[in-house]
Amino acid sequence: MLSITELSFRHGERVLFDRASAAFSDSWKVGLVGRNGAGKSTLLRLIQGQMEADSGNINLMGRTRVGSVPQDPPGGDISVLDAVLAADIERSALMAETEACNDGLRLAEIHARLDEIGAASAPSRAASILNGLGFDNDKQSRPCGEFSGGWRMRVALAGTLFSDPDLLILDEPSNHLDLEAMLWLTEHLKRFRNTVLMVSHDRDLLNDVCDHIVHIDNEKLVPYTGNYDFFERTRAERLANDAAQQAKVAAQRKHMQAFVDRFKAKASKARQAQSRMKMIEKLGPIASVPIEERVSFNFPSPEILASPIETLDEVSVGYPEGPLVLRGLDLRIDMEDRIALLGQNGNGKSTFIRLISQRLEPREGKLKKTPRLRVGYFSQDQEESLDYEATPFDHMNRALQGAGEAKVRAQLGRFGFSRDRANLKVGVLSGGEKTRLLLALATRNAPHMLLLDEPTNHLDMDARASLVDAINDFEGAVVLVSHDTHLVKMVADTLWLVAGGTVKAFDGDIDEYQAKLLKERGSKPAKRDAKRDDHPVDAASKKDQRKASADNRAQKAPLKKALDSAEKMLVRLTAQLDGVVAKLGDPAIYSGSGTVVTDLQREKARLEREVANAEQRWLAAQEAIEKAA
Repeated sequence: MLSITELSFRHGERVLFDRASAAFSDSWKVGLVGRNGAGKSTLLRLIQGQMEADSGNINLMGRTRVGSVPQDPPGGDISVLDAVLAADIERSALMAETEACNDGLRLAEIHARLDEIGAASAPSRAASILNGLGFDNDKQSRPCGEFSGGWRMRVALAGTLFSDPDLLILDEPSNHLDLEAMLWLTEHLKRFRNTVLMVSHDRDLLNDVCDHIVHIDNEKLVPYTGNYDFFERTRAERLANDAAQQAKVAAQRKHMQAFVDRFKAKASKARQAQSRMKMIEKLGPIASVPIEERVSFNFPSPEILASPIETLDEVSVGYPEGPLVLRGLDLRIDMEDRIALLGQNGNGKSTFIRLISQRLEPREGKLKKTPRLRVGYFSQDQEESLDYEATPFDHMNRALQGAGEAKVRAQLGRFGFSRDRANLKVGVLSGGEKTRLLLALATRNAPHMLLLDEPTNHLDMDARASLVDAINDFEGAVVLVSHDTHLVKMVADTLWLVAGGTVKAFDGDIDEYQAKLLKERGSKPAKRDAKRDDHPVDAASKKDQRKASADNRAQKAPLKKALDSAEKMLVRLTAQLDGVVAKLGDPAIYSGSGTVVTDLQREKARLEREVANAEQRWLAAQEAIEKAA
């Protein structure tokens, strides 16, 4: 199907691929993984001929039809259904030819070919795909131009799936989908008969669909058989074996070098010393095992409030001058809640988030909240409000309203921003860094309740793992909307279903919800390869993991309190020291009494000692938390 041989490619001064090779067979479902910036999207472009390699070959066997989602989604007056039908270029061309063809023989050939490719059933197949991606009959007949960019990207994805290519290339297909559409897409790709090459940071999608993983590692393409979990375990074992082997080589080298150093000048041992020197040369240099540092981040801890922190009593809500969206809500949110919202886009999840964040007022009923309640809100849409010419430090400094450099950098540091990265313009940051900046801004005032609307978009696998840890360590309530089923499984204790104009608790876990959806759609889950179903995580195991996370939060609470206290002390002392330094920098002070200058210099020396001591206390508290992790 596809072979890559000795591929080399340089982007600017950076080498992405150096004589990399891999081969893909028919019907393989391949997940392409690697750290952000490793070259995943670049490789997809090289395969499609959108970029040219420096050297090497990329060969598509035979007349392979390649399909990928266009970056420019359909718009204008064409209906959603017609836009998807138009994605089958051969069918569209043949249908157009029938209207102008006067040659009976050619017309017979066209109709034969249309029958061969199933042209008559095309509208129903297209409608089925659109329905799975969230377009009901009414939406399918509406013009594409009426929809937002995210929905039009769904139309583009539907068209690519409908075209049924021999090689289907997908680059982060989940970015514009909700959980329900993601569940449908997963089932569809399981049933897809042809070859799939997919870049995704969605662990469950890679586990459920892929039977092969190709890892971009050190400018090479390293293939693995199995799904993502199997790849992760296999690679960890290989790295551990490499480390053990290198330690063994290092010990041999050290032992032989000690003999050489001791006896090389002794005539009776010179021959043995020379022999060992040759053996050392044959061992070659010690290759280091690559250590990939994971960017970790954490949410600041709020003070504990009595539960419930928010209650809804027969609440109905809608937008001004519009109909009610949700009715009769009778719910409560406690300090320790971990709630995931389910339901198709358009059912009211965003409306509910705006309600509990008090961006919308109830039209009926009562919403009560604890007076001191602070709410943090994250949405990917907030990226549009970022100033691309400003730095992360500028954004946080404005948000914290002159809290001081130490506190600003401390909050950014919680989300992996070093001093250098915090001083770059937002416009040059990666998508994942922008997401981390938005999370840092959303949590700047240590909220008691955190509302997260699709927080995993643009985050790589390591950053998503850090997000899981951060949510599980957070001491406040979390209400989550996410298409990432792995995230929902790992952090949510409660599922609330937004459907039918209301919000109610769903009695079951995410797997049961998926089964319910498939049953309602009249389809059965696609059969999974037993080889790929190595270690399923059962519900009891997930509950144990969440309980362990809750116990861990309780154990770390006093440590976090000590860290917060040390951080506040450090910020206060630093501000005092800055004030004294500013006074000493004023030339006018030196024209007055010399005792004033002397007193300020003594105060400066005292504060410098106290700042140094406070830094040590802060570091000790930080190390204590890291050890407890």
